[in-house]
Amino acid sequence: MSVEEKLRQLGLELPSPPAPVAAYLPCVRTGNLLFISGQIPKEKGELKFLGHLGGNLTLEDGVQAARLCALNALSIVRQETGDFSKVRRIVKLTGYVASAPGFHDQPKVVDGASQLLVELFGDRGKHARAAVGVNELPLGVAVELDMIVEVDAG
Repeated sequence: MSVEEKLRQLGLELPSPPAPVAAYLPCVRTGNLLFISGQIPKEKGELKFLGHLGGNLTLEDGVQAARLCALNALSIVRQETGDFSKVRRIVKLTGYVASAPGFHDQPKVVDGASQLLVELFGDRGKHARAAVGVNELPLGVAVELDMIVEVDAG
């Protein structure tokens, strides 16, 4: 089953690739690697999940925010490759979680993205990862993710 079919089966839709919010490229390709810039939880042009985990947002909010960030990153991957059959593997995912004092479940938040990637890509979706708690993120969002993806030569 293709990644697109799995997305439909999960009731998910890839958004249009989001435009950068500052002076950077959404993706840089070098050789067979795509470096996807940090993606935030934006849906249909609207910011979602503003604030801090362990403050005004729950763990489940964070998981959903991370999934949304991953979908935005994947929309850029598809734009760069044309389709997901060219993805060899998700190499690395880094998640940044805006955390209230005492919140220590950053890995569980970023699992929202990690589990989605494995659901969609199987073993090709298993990746190295970091989950980092931070004080603030751009535009007040709760989660930001960046990703490194290995693709076929092209």
